[in-house]
Amino acid sequence: MLEAVLERITFANEETGYTIARVATERSGPDLLTVVGPLLGAQVGESLRLTGRWTSHPRYGRQFEVRSYSTVLPATIQGIQRYLGSGLIKGIGPVMAERMVAHFGVDILRVIEEEPQRLVEVPGVGPKRTKLVAAAWEEQKAIKEVMVFLQGVRVSTSLAVRIYKKYRDDAISVVRREPYRLAADVWGIGFKTADTIAQAVGIPHDSPERIKAGLAYTLSEAADDGHCYLPATNLVTGAAKILGLGRELIGPCLEELAAAGGVVCESVHPGEQVPAVYLVPFHRAERSLASGLLELLHAREDRMTVFQQVDWGRALAWLGSRTGTELAPEQEQAVRLALTQRVAVLTGGPGCGKSFTVRSIVELARARKARIVLVAPTGRAAKRLAELTGHEAATVHRLLQLQPGGEAKFDRGNPLDADLVVVDEASMVDLILANKLVKAVPPGAHLLLVGDVDQLPSVGAGEVLRDLLAASDVIPRVRLTKIFRQAQQSGIVVNAHRVNGGSPPRLQGFPDFFWFTCDDSEQTAALTVDIVARRIPRRFGLDPRRDVQVLAPMHRGPAGAGNLNALLQEELTPSREGQPERRYGGRVFRVGDKVTQLRNNYDKGAAGVFNGTVGVITAMSLEDSMLTVLTDEDESVDYGFDELDELAHAYAVTIHRSQGSEYPAVVIPLTTSSWMMLQRNLLYTAITRAKKLVILAGSRRALAAAVRTAGAGRRHTALTHRLDRLATAGLSGQQRGDWDVKRKHRG
Repeated sequence: MLEAVLERITFANEETGYTIARVATERSGPDLLTVVGPLLGAQVGESLRLTGRWTSHPRYGRQFEVRSYSTVLPATIQGIQRYLGSGLIKGIGPVMAERMVAHFGVDILRVIEEEPQRLVEVPGVGPKRTKLVAAAWEEQKAIKEVMVFLQGVRVSTSLAVRIYKKYRDDAISVVRREPYRLAADVWGIGFKTADTIAQAVGIPHDSPERIKAGLAYTLSEAADDGHCYLPATNLVTGAAKILGLGRELIGPCLEELAAAGGVVCESVHPGEQVPAVYLVPFHRAERSLASGLLELLHAREDRMTVFQQVDWGRALAWLGSRTGTELAPEQEQAVRLALTQRVAVLTGGPGCGKSFTVRSIVELARARKARIVLVAPTGRAAKRLAELTGHEAATVHRLLQLQPGGEAKFDRGNPLDADLVVVDEASMVDLILANKLVKAVPPGAHLLLVGDVDQLPSVGAGEVLRDLLAASDVIPRVRLTKIFRQAQQSGIVVNAHRVNGGSPPRLQGFPDFFWFTCDDSEQTAALTVDIVARRIPRRFGLDPRRDVQVLAPMHRGPAGAGNLNALLQEELTPSREGQPERRYGGRVFRVGDKVTQLRNNYDKGAAGVFNGTVGVITAMSLEDSMLTVLTDEDESVDYGFDELDELAHAYAVTIHRSQGSEYPAVVIPLTTSSWMMLQRNLLYTAITRAKKLVILAGSRRALAAAVRTAGAGRRHTALTHRLDRLATAGLSGQQRGDWDVKRKHRG
């Protein structure tokens, strides 16, 4: 056993918990000792009781290998001051800790525990801070008690804090009696963690409770992969594999789960014998979205009837005089469609004029005094849409004013005040969000969905834009295919279309598209950092944090987003003496860091902060245990240190997380270590995120694999079928016959 004060963490793997740290003991004096092992969650300044053994590393020498640890209160003046000044106790920072220790000495911890009212004796401490410190101390005590129990059932410190915050005094009772609740209730805890806890508290391996939780988890994992449902056979096979049980035990539990309303089983495709199994929210959303779109499309009223009788020759001539440019035939068709049909889709690749077409639609609608609502999935996309049209735009979440729990303020009972709703970057709108948005569009209003169907589908479940375009001729649509002459000079546009068509990009001859060859993954990572931190700023004058975004095919690996974030942070926002920083898990946060939100949090900011929101850390206070992020929507949002699991660094992000955003410059590392993710639509999406500059770095073999690999198969969705079925059911006999002929001819 070793008792020591944690002085510095030199490495921490967030996924495994393996940590390398430097500690001080009473005997070590000024020299620090090295400890290695599962220390994730321990904070600098804490006094630790470590169990394990001394070993000798051939390169790094003598070190203590940790099996487990617990936190203890420090006993020395130096240890106490370091502990109190570390930011663990809200209301005490380094300066205040020094004052408190100077006044009370080693007795300060007893004073905080037993006589907190005496803290007012310390210069600068008033009644308000005294109450804050006392409350924070009590909470830390309660968390420690829960942690002692949870460490016994193999729960990390960071998860223990979240469990305590959710259940408070009931935390131990819930963990002991209903461990599978954790997967549903506590963000960051999935079935596997809950299952580990369940086994530790004695729940049988083959209990129905465990099997039902495993079925729900399998469906949830499928939703994370984009599927709205799983065929029952796929679900049973997947759950059996996860649970380590025979299929014969799974089927009866699935029937019980369906009977209790935990899942919905339905035959969705004609002729299929195997039912589809949905989690309830996805089943409701898919049915609601299909009927909602058709109700909008065939509404009796029309809020823009003026365009049914408009003189299009005069209207388009007026538009040309306003914009200085004539519309191409495809663009003209799209403009007419959006202003005469209550639901329409506009799709096309880069350089084909989608943006100018949207601007033209908005210009004409505005000229007729239409109430226009412009919306996009991300803050960056909304900003771009506003700049393009000269009209205010919002994110979907802010437009609908989503409330805690995900319910929207605007819905069927309280629709938006709009005549025309334009949704940009619609390819990244998932099923749940699309349903909420469509429910908020008032009857008679026009809904235009704009996006590139060849990009990656949404991060969330569904592929709404693709399903709409696949739905017979139910939803009116225009696809822009002609690349305009000026766009043909852009390497970004030309190579995006080449990649989308399965041809390798042209790597020379363009001022905005560059290639650097590097076959080794670690060297590619180093090259990427050099390109971002030095080469681009020197050659193009772009800011490496504000203007440049690294887009990696995957998170893991030497050239993955995780490792690149660590390398780029050390290059762009290194640790500086006297500057505050805060470690959370495997991440260190500093002022100036570029960060992204990892989950929807409806309680943060003025109207919630949502998954994918990007910002920069502008302030940090160890005394208040808080940091501030200025988001890309120009909102300052405060995060307590216990909420830092919601943030990750964003110098590099995965290509999936970049959807809907656009950046001046994009750097894309392509290595064979990302082999499983190298697909055509992934590379196409990454290239089309850039406005001015694309730089590819990596191996030609990886680039060739990305271009030739067509991509993953379709997701399990039934929106297309539901639209076709509902539309057909609403037709007369003769119309239905014509419809069936058309569908057969279409193949």
